[in-house]
Amino acid sequence: MRDFVSRKAREIPPSGIRRFFDLALTMDGVISLGVGEPDFSTPWNICEASIYSIEQGGTSYTPNRGIKPLREALSRWLRDHYGLSCDPETEMIITTGVSEGLDIAIRAIVDPGDEVLVAEPCYVSYSPCVTLAGGRPVPVPCVEKDRFRLNPDRLMEKISKKSKALIMNFPNNPTGAVMERADLKAVADIVCDHDLVLVSDEVYSELTYSGNHVAAATVGDLAPRTITLNGFSKAYAMTGWRIGYLCAPQEICDAALKIHQYVMLCAPVMGQVAALEGIRRGEEEKDRMVREYRVRRNLFVEGLNRIGLSCHRPEGAFYAFPSVTETGLSDQEFAEGLLLEKHVAVVPGNVFGSGGEGHVRCAYAVSREDLARALQRMEEFVTGCKKKAIPLVRSGHNP
Repeated sequence: MRDFVSRKAREIPPSGIRRFFDLALTMDGVISLGVGEPDFSTPWNICEASIYSIEQGGTSYTPNRGIKPLREALSRWLRDHYGLSCDPETEMIITTGVSEGLDIAIRAIVDPGDEVLVAEPCYVSYSPCVTLAGGRPVPVPCVEKDRFRLNPDRLMEKISKKSKALIMNFPNNPTGAVMERADLKAVADIVCDHDLVLVSDEVYSELTYSGNHVAAATVGDLAPRTITLNGFSKAYAMTGWRIGYLCAPQEICDAALKIHQYVMLCAPVMGQVAALEGIRRGEEEKDRMVREYRVRRNLFVEGLNRIGLSCHRPEGAFYAFPSVTETGLSDQEFAEGLLLEKHVAVVPGNVFGSGGEGHVRCAYAVSREDLARALQRMEEFVTGCKKKAIPLVRSGHNP
């Protein structure tokens, strides 16, 4: 049946995050720092609002754009928090998670042969989504010496006559890097000068630890050419509810809406009701979770540096991205050896693009106790690597 599978579907790789996580699930006693998901449960008032809505019969389709109260509440929230102007009637779509938002955004703007610049390291779906839309992803490396921020000179090097758009994600998964307004202004000038569309994934916006998040669309002249993606999964511990949103100029939003109508129709009404409760009365619990992430970050990053895994200080999201080059192992070898020998799951950096090579992603969205135990096991593993005259013997697994 292979001949019936499309060439694009055959050629795109499966998620490197999930493949490694699936290996970890076959083992006992694993401390998983692999999957980027909050360890908190969704705040109860958010759950209760959705339950009450179901009890009242709220189980139907919604308008394609999403329920109006949620769109209006989000419009006010974006204006009050970020100074971002978005018309809830013409410039917003409630999506089934940010993943759907990214997919319909890319398909709304990309024609076959278009080049899409992708700031890497990045979430694993960006380049495959470009490929599935008929475009060609062009990696733009963000390196540690720049604190993993998008460097305008590196961006300029990758622009060609075929360049159509730029995808970036700050606060960043997997590095935790944050772009400040001055950083964004330099990128904004390039995007505007070269007539590009900016796709800005800001799902970790509320997990910014130093200062306030800067929405890309509020910088320079980016507003008329920016698609902003955001959602409730990370900051509100609502990963399973699958609620995100897309904000874009009306022409782009209308195009994305047509795709949304055909492939998804609407986001789940139960999740939309829950998200509305989060916007209205979820700030206190969200802030409590963010404060805890900040404490965990400080403890974990300090511990990584202490045991000899050099790690820059992430200013957002809930990921640490330490270098493993001092161990003499590749990121793939390190992650595999750590899992098999010490039962700690991390993700090799190469799955996030070539810019991630030599690093591993560690999600510190687990308890302080698990982080402490993980650090102890990682220290034992690093010490063992230094004592060995030759690299670890490969296990034969290919996560």
